[in-house]
Amino acid sequence: MSIVTSHMSILLFIIILAALILVHELGHFTAAKRAGVRVDEFGIGFPPRLWRKKIGETVYSINAFPIGGFVKIFGEDPDNESLLGKDSSRSLTRKPRIVQAWIISAGVVFNLLFAWILISAGFMVGLPYSMDDSAYGERVENPSLTITQVMPLSPAEEAGLKGGDIIVKLVSGEDVLTNPRVSATQNFISSHEEMELTYLRGGEEGTVTVLGAVGILKLPIHEAFFVGLTTTASITITMAIGILEFFKNIFIGQANFQDIAGPVGIVGIVSDAGALGFIHLVSLTAIISINLAIINLLPFPALDGGRLLFILIETIKRSPIKPEVTNIANGIGFLILIAFMVFITFHDVVKLIQG
Repeated sequence: MSIVTSHMSILLFIIILAALILVHELGHFTAAKRAGVRVDEFGIGFPPRLWRKKIGETVYSINAFPIGGFVKIFGEDPDNESLLGKDSSRSLTRKPRIVQAWIISAGVVFNLLFAWILISAGFMVGLPYSMDDSAYGERVENPSLTITQVMPLSPAEEAGLKGGDIIVKLVSGEDVLTNPRVSATQNFISSHEEMELTYLRGGEEGTVTVLGAVGILKLPIHEAFFVGLTTTASITITMAIGILEFFKNIFIGQANFQDIAGPVGIVGIVSDAGALGFIHLVSLTAIISINLAIINLLPFPALDGGRLLFILIETIKRSPIKPEVTNIANGIGFLILIAFMVFITFHDVVKLIQG
């Protein structure tokens, strides 16, 4: 990756992350405003402030670090003022627990809605889609074979094929094509249903199985939103199962950290998607949005899921948790999340150096 390409990938990553965080915080902001909860500030980026304007009771600000944004909801971190002050009736903690739960979960809902909109827009323009689908397969255009399975124990199982891999050999039965050119590769793929592809990356050779016809599906707006919804739901369920499986493996000591990526790793993924075209970048943004939504729902302090867990506990015990306990738990949870992110980033850097 050249320096110019690297800088562009980092910029794209920052833009994507900023958009997703803003969407998430906009969900909290909108739900809080609709519920009559006081919102003290809605900021684009993170301080120090570059510009601010107070409209009504809310300060709207633009800040120096353009990675996302934030919303300050009165009573989100309860203190004496939000519990007993003159405006305590408009505190988040004073609202019915069902309203609290909606405001806390609204960020996740907005991330999922955003993913649905992006995927639906993708189907309006044209997205890769399997020809094997019974409902829409016959409407797929320009079908071609794509990689859908990586052979066990191969280097590709750990890394996956990437843009820039050099195709060394194609094998299907007794037919073998070595060091193929573009036209020869296209002819070989079009005349075989299944094959093994050998590729070269950084001097290391790997093999994958190529199977399955995939092309571009372009739909009118009403169908695009329907297929976008079912696709978003399918991705969300699959991703949720994968994330839960990963955390289960952490507890039993079998987690494979090769399967996850932090900021450095995602920059590389963004670079690969950008090289394939804008629509692939849009699809990746939708997938990251779904990923953020699921992770935020995990019942861990400092995450939305942790706050929802506290609300559930309060509902069961029919009394509020002491603010000191909530704030300490969220503080500790935040530190653990930061430490975990540092670890994943270090792991990303090691993988980058090694490969």
